[in-house]
Amino acid sequence: MDAMVVYSSQTGNTRKIANAIFAAIPGDSKDIQNVTEYRGKDADLFFVGFWTDRGDCDAEIAGLLSGLHGKRVALFGTCGMGADEVYYDRIAERVKKWLPADNACLGCFFCQGKMPMQVRNRYESMLDGSDRDIHLRLMIRNFDEAMLHPDREDERAAARFAREIFAGKTE
Repeated sequence: MDAMVVYSSQTGNTRKIANAIFAAIPGDSKDIQNVTEYRGKDADLFFVGFWTDRGDCDAEIAGLLSGLHGKRVALFGTCGMGADEVYYDRIAERVKKWLPADNACLGCFFCQGKMPMQVRNRYESMLDGSDRDIHLRLMIRNFDEAMLHPDREDERAAARFAREIFAGKTE
């Protein structure tokens, strides 16, 4: 098999991006599975997607990455605190640490994703009139912006990422 897309998605954000990536991979020698369904199907190229859990991938994806050997891997993820390339780079570096050194990480793609409403409720409950309210209001604004993601442009960007990775694989 040429390509395998494996992802973890709690709210549907990462599944949406995984589907865009899968659709962009040319040919028929490809598959897509949620990490809970994945049973070690082999491929030349793995696209591995995750939701961001405290600046890292979730435990199931960490376990999957740790078990890959001698593979070409492209990472993708969604995160609620999005639209910040520096933050995305930090996440990428943390997640790459799960990947054994005998693999080749071909690239990373991130986009913002909506968060559960409990997150916004928690931010609002922390407002108390203190100096930290400025930071909390920024987090609430980010939450509200994230409600629109991933959007069609995020999906198009993910598809471009997949085509670029796949094209580099076949050179």
